[in-house]
Amino acid sequence: MSLRRLWAVARKEGLHIRRDPRSLGLAIGIPMLMLLMFGYALTLDVDRVPLVTWDQSGTPVSRDYLAEFTGSRYFSFVGAVANYRELERAIDRRDALIAVVIPPDFARRIEAGEAAPVQAIVDGSDSNTAAIVLGYTQAVTAGFNQRIVLEQVQRLLGSQAAAPMELRPRVWFNADLKSRNFIIPGLIAVIMGLIAALLTSLTIAREWERGTMEQLISTPVKAPEIILGKLVPYFGIGMLDVLIAVLMAVFLFAVPLRGSVPLLFAMAALFIVGTLSQGILISTLARQQLLASQIAMISTFLPAFLLSGFMFAISNMPTVVQAITYIVPARYFVALVKGIYQRGVGLETLWPDAVFLLVFSTVVAGAAIAKFRKRLD
Repeated sequence: MSLRRLWAVARKEGLHIRRDPRSLGLAIGIPMLMLLMFGYALTLDVDRVPLVTWDQSGTPVSRDYLAEFTGSRYFSFVGAVANYRELERAIDRRDALIAVVIPPDFARRIEAGEAAPVQAIVDGSDSNTAAIVLGYTQAVTAGFNQRIVLEQVQRLLGSQAAAPMELRPRVWFNADLKSRNFIIPGLIAVIMGLIAALLTSLTIAREWERGTMEQLISTPVKAPEIILGKLVPYFGIGMLDVLIAVLMAVFLFAVPLRGSVPLLFAMAALFIVGTLSQGILISTLARQQLLASQIAMISTFLPAFLLSGFMFAISNMPTVVQAITYIVPARYFVALVKGIYQRGVGLETLWPDAVFLLVFSTVVAGAAIAKFRKRLD
């Protein structure tokens, strides 16, 4: 392999990129736009849940109970209703996601030490949100129950009663439980995989469509030099995209970066080499820019979004789908990025994922070179 010929191919590809500023702008602008859109629009946080109430008791005890909801940041009180028809109308119109109904004898039962039933009607159209809202409701009710029981015990004993058990939770890595801290690092991996494959999926196909591939084949340049030479400029663009994405995550979205920055960029470089090679392989097989871009989109973005653990826990997937995720490279890069970003761990913990990325990049780059050599024959 001649470094001189490799550099000549890389320089040629770089000149082509420089003469097409719109493509260069898209290569840098699309990751920024996607990160902004997904970063602000995509959230797993469920708070300010619209709430309506029907307080048939109208007593200080019932108002005290409802104050537990209205005083919480997880609920947003939108109004009170006077009957079930108004309650149903509020939920049907999506004005409220939950309605709390307090019976007329609520206060009497509480004061008598009896169980007082309270009805919570939740819109279950979105099952995940409904489950979280029910959890909030049960937590508020449990807190109110505990306070009432302690007050009753205090009246009977005539002294201050203490709860037999006190839970002191401590959340590691994401103390504020912000979904943004979970989503943004994985989002960087998904976007980088898509952009890198799209960048190179058009290179070989463009040469065939424009008729310049025959001229390139007639030169002494070898297949590895052509492939690696075309990767070099796009690798630089990909690493620039990673830098921009990391800066946006830290300074715009305030996502803490707890791990090693050099390790993060080293793993990103490994992943980008693999996805760039995947794009080259797709371009070599397709020979048409439109077809190549479509294959690149389907083979990178969809698996990375659905099967990498970025949004959906792999352990909750069917067994067959879990087996498929092992061949998705984004699964390992997402694990690496989240481990470095959130937990601050290094290769002593993440080395299996790093080894897979190394194997993936080597195999795909070798396949791209081998397939292109067959085209030269």
